[in-house]
Amino acid sequence: MTGPTDSTDESSEGTVDSDSDPGQAAAETASEESPQPKAKHSTVREVAILATIALVLYYVTLTFIARPYLIPSESMEPTLHGCAGCVGDRIMVDKVTYRFSAPEPGDVVVFKGPPAWNVGYKSIRSDNTAVRWVQNALSFIGFVPPDENDLVKRVIAVGGQTVQCRADTGLTVDGKALDEPYLDPATMMADPGVYPCLGPEFGPVEVPPDRLWVMGDNRTHSADSRVHCSSPRTDAAGAPVQERVMCTGDPMVGTVPVENVIGKARFIAWPPSRWGGINGVNPQTNS
Repeated sequence: MTGPTDSTDESSEGTVDSDSDPGQAAAETASEESPQPKAKHSTVREVAILATIALVLYYVTLTFIARPYLIPSESMEPTLHGCAGCVGDRIMVDKVTYRFSAPEPGDVVVFKGPPAWNVGYKSIRSDNTAVRWVQNALSFIGFVPPDENDLVKRVIAVGGQTVQCRADTGLTVDGKALDEPYLDPATMMADPGVYPCLGPEFGPVEVPPDRLWVMGDNRTHSADSRVHCSSPRTDAAGAPVQERVMCTGDPMVGTVPVENVIGKARFIAWPPSRWGGINGVNPQTNS
């Protein structure tokens, strides 16, 4: 009589053992369907780390390797396009080359304007404190230009060389005439064959050591070494007159310290229609 009962009990117990408790099963299902807080935190942390690494690498690249610069003026046309108040070429500037070598004649360089070149420079920062703080923060990672007078010109002569221009000889360095294929008469609205100096005669100027004599390719529309090395002539009463003294005085104010050079302009990155390398022909050896 006890056999069937034992069998039934065992069967009943076996059923209970093989089936999960309904409450426990529901909890396990909910646990599987709900997101894991730890996984969320891990993902957020990974994204934050990757973003930080990307920003650090970007900053290091801009500071030590290369960075883009906008050309705002027309002084380097047609090599580089730009105009006051419009969006011009955006160039990539190599910041590594001059860590191992010095700028050479023909190089197109970006440099910080020396004090004498900054007269009249207006800060690009907002007068609003909050906006200025944001601009400075964005400048730190390269999204906004630095608050300084950065210029782009071509190196014509380096330290120890003598540069001058006369109507009968044209532009010369150490007495040798230069060949400048990057000059465009149509852009300058003047023919170098007719007006060799493309402006007033100047020099001779002996470039001091570790300094550069730089000029724009759009020679008639460029405030370069010629402009900054000359000073207005005054009359007997001390009033300025229109005629300018040729650059025969202090050569320091018209030249750029090599230490002010930010880097070498390598290629045009924008707009796409002008992608390509920047002509760095040496006018002293091309003749």
